[in-house]
Amino acid sequence: MNGELIWVLSLLLIAIILFATGKVRMDAVALFIIVAFVLSGTLTLPEAFSGFSDPNVILIAALFIIGDGLVRTGVATIMGAWLVKVAGSSETKMLIYLMLTVAGLGAFMSSTGVVAIFIPVVLSVSMRMQTSPSRLMMPLSFAGLISGMMTLVATPPNLVVNSELIREGFQGFSFFSVTPLGLVILLLGVVYMLLTRFALKGEKQDKTKEGWKRRTFRDLIKEYRLTGRARRLAIRPGSPMVGQRLDDLRLRERYGANVIGVERWRRFRRVIVNVNGVSEFRARDVLLIDMSTADVDLREFCSEQMLEPMVLRGEYFSDQALDVGMAEVSLIPESELLGKTVREIGFRTRYGLNVVGLKRDGVAMDGAVVDEPIQLGDIFLVVGNWKLISQLGQKGRDFVVLNMPVEESDASPAHSQAPHAIFCLVLMVALMLTDEIPNPVAGIIACLLMGKFRCIDAESAYKAIHWPSIILIVGMMPFALALQKTGGVDLIVKGLMDVGGGYGPYMMMICLFIMCATIGLFISNTATAVLMAPIALAMAKSMGVSPYPFAMMVAMAASAAFMTPVSSPVNTLVLGPGNYRFSDFVKLGVPFTVLVMLVCVVLIPVLFPF
Repeated sequence: MNGELIWVLSLLLIAIILFATGKVRMDAVALFIIVAFVLSGTLTLPEAFSGFSDPNVILIAALFIIGDGLVRTGVATIMGAWLVKVAGSSETKMLIYLMLTVAGLGAFMSSTGVVAIFIPVVLSVSMRMQTSPSRLMMPLSFAGLISGMMTLVATPPNLVVNSELIREGFQGFSFFSVTPLGLVILLLGVVYMLLTRFALKGEKQDKTKEGWKRRTFRDLIKEYRLTGRARRLAIRPGSPMVGQRLDDLRLRERYGANVIGVERWRRFRRVIVNVNGVSEFRARDVLLIDMSTADVDLREFCSEQMLEPMVLRGEYFSDQALDVGMAEVSLIPESELLGKTVREIGFRTRYGLNVVGLKRDGVAMDGAVVDEPIQLGDIFLVVGNWKLISQLGQKGRDFVVLNMPVEESDASPAHSQAPHAIFCLVLMVALMLTDEIPNPVAGIIACLLMGKFRCIDAESAYKAIHWPSIILIVGMMPFALALQKTGGVDLIVKGLMDVGGGYGPYMMMICLFIMCATIGLFISNTATAVLMAPIALAMAKSMGVSPYPFAMMVAMAASAAFMTPVSSPVNTLVLGPGNYRFSDFVKLGVPFTVLVMLVCVVLIPVLFPF
């Protein structure tokens, strides 16, 4: 063992210790490694920074953006709502659908992001079913990890291993190379969780707990007596309203009709358009109206204005909660607006929102409140665009947003662009399947199209990229090169060959899996893949067999981080909400990791012969 190899292994040990203790940021450790390699002369400057030129780093960044596009357009939220609907009150159904849905979404976006989206869904379902969230949080975590085994782009370790194959002159894996293995492991995971979930004990969700006092649309509708006031009315062709501005029609004064929003056909689908005083109406627009005056004859109103009543599902537009927001606001004591009425303020024109309720001394007032002078302590219920509601507290600082309902967390800033986001995702997958366009270029095309369709904007795109993960990958890549240059890879391969080489490639695959799983207890799965991929390929070369089964074994082992709550961010996310202890992950994770290893040892040689 030469001095340079001792230096490299010492740096590796220091990095593992720093990763395990968490005292220093992982991306900072990665940058420290690059600096140490250059200053010591172990690697040249281009070699140390070679990670920045790796195309897969660009692809990983693009996948973060695409995943954020799916969140911003509400695709993931819609999947969560569908999950609650189809599962009903059955815990077994919920577990099965939850794992299948999370694994499916995680195949194309960050598993950490998917799990973060579904944690509140699981908590809500657990509360409704009066069961412990621990029974569903562990399946959620396992499904998030298994999602990394579903497609080539599902997780960075897959791309790292694929990149190493290409660097060594081999053809890379195809987009769905890992999918057969992932499907089998997903099926195994569902069955395993159905059988072992009873070992997970925790407190039942109690609706009276402090954490569940955040109100819903339904609560606010009841408190402000809005039941029965909502209407959906379509404008017929030839209506006197067509081409007219909202202020000119004076609907609120004449009929007590307050237009909250407009459903309008745009590019073959209905979208909800925010309205203000200068909004003009078109034929076939569907008006969302708050009828604040009870004594108005609706039939007379519809006849005079040539409106057609439409079906309204949900109480007071609650079914439109993804687009139409609702919140309580109040004036600050120093505001110059105190003593003025809502009409005098020009609230709708100035803020783009509608005041539909007023609570004074804790009691909601009946009827229209637009002509009621505002007193200190009054609380208003406003309805309109979610973004405008969130901005209300910033404009002039006159208003304070007091209470945002539960539905606010489900609202998506680009909800109407969901079909475009799905199209971009499908196009990216199709381009990757053709092999005519490099995967990173396909990812960039999908990102550009998401920007064109307004699924994302420049600010959200840059924020979506998890830069610490990118820097970690870039910083760990020189380690593999340094181990190869100093003979470290050959030394590790020789050691593994001495242990299991005489028992054939199957035993070597087991040794490789155990080594990856063990290292993965201390460092991230991406860093594990960076270190182990060149070792796996060198091992295959020394045995004179195909590199593909060994490369696939590293990819699978890197995603099999089931054993501890710190093995993966996915596990860490569910630790608190699931009320788990460290031992819970060991108890369920270790046996399942062994099962995954056995499945891989049996199936990988069948799919990728030696």
